[in-house]
Amino acid sequence: QVQLVESGGGLVQPGGSLRLSCAASGMVFSVYALGWYRQAPGKQRESVAGITSGGSTDYAESVQGRFTISRDNAKNMVYLQMNSLKPEDTAVYFCNAKWSSVGYWGQGTQVTVSS
Repeated sequence: QVQLVESGGGLVQPGGSLRLSCAASGMVFSVYALGWYRQAPGKQRESVAGITSGGSTDYAESVQGRFTISRDNAKNMVYLQMNSLKPEDTAVYFCNAKWSSVGYWGQGTQVTVSS
């Protein structure tokens, strides 16, 4: 059974940093493309960052230069380092794993950026 479990969310002041983690199990992790998405109240879920099985990355324009996605295939983990956080980054952040037509989601972790 495939599972994705996010952790690391919380309350942080503007300008602060957080590191999100996503632990995967029940899959051949290394073949999956991985991504972080977020959904703010009243808004659609949006892609934040992605990393391919080969390690290529892409980012939403709104987080470019502030967020970094990485993966550790030995540990079946994907991370999102978030720096210079802004109030508009407040959302539930979801981990996604995709291979061919198969995709999985985690349950999400709340990130709140507020003073």
